[in-house]
Amino acid sequence: MSRLYGLDTLRGLTLVSMIAYHACWDLVWMFGMDWAWYRGQGAFFWQQSICWTFILLSGYCWSLGRRHLRRGLTVFAAGALVSAVTLIAMPENAVRFGVLTLLGSASLLLIPLERILRRVPARLGLVGSFFLFGLLRNVSDGFLGLGGKVWISLPVTWYCNAVSAYLGFPPPGFFSTDYFPLLPWLLLFLTGYFLWRLRPEDAAPGPRVPVLTAMGRHSLLLYLLHQPLLYACLSLWFSQS
Repeated sequence: MSRLYGLDTLRGLTLVSMIAYHACWDLVWMFGMDWAWYRGQGAFFWQQSICWTFILLSGYCWSLGRRHLRRGLTVFAAGALVSAVTLIAMPENAVRFGVLTLLGSASLLLIPLERILRRVPARLGLVGSFFLFGLLRNVSDGFLGLGGKVWISLPVTWYCNAVSAYLGFPPPGFFSTDYFPLLPWLLLFLTGYFLWRLRPEDAAPGPRVPVLTAMGRHSLLLYLLHQPLLYACLSLWFSQS
């Protein structure tokens, strides 16, 4: 299969958006900039557009890979590295069960699940996965429902420890600056998986935009490096001002 450059380009564009978002995050939360907009809904929707795109793209591209076990373990290990570094370097802003942990876990879980999922009609799987994603969107807040409305309250006993937090049921006092548990986000990953199965067989490879496409091809490395580099550059900037 020829490489689908449009996917790399879209991933690279999303990386640029993520880097800009995290630069703003550093300015507000680490360097004390007073920016009310960034604490509001506008920045929240910006952040959600980034994570939704990454997770959907990862699910969409899963079927393109050949080494699912190695890739899943690599991404999961990268997530563990991010957690370890932030817990040591800045425990007040630590990342626990962040997006890399989710993507690595989802990639690994899909290895045994794919034998079952391939039997599900693609359109049914797409609609069902996305509906369940919406229904479980607020499990970390203790309830099921659509649009933020409470349909079913979940037992408080489910929210008890680190394992439950990994699944989507964080205990009282749990905090993470980048929290993406299996529920509901695995279902968005599956939405991308079913979306791939609905692609046209003769789909064009998509546009190549030199810098963006190259960034998309090396997204994991850039994800790991961008925050330390951002922090170093901003620290240098403020030390000179």
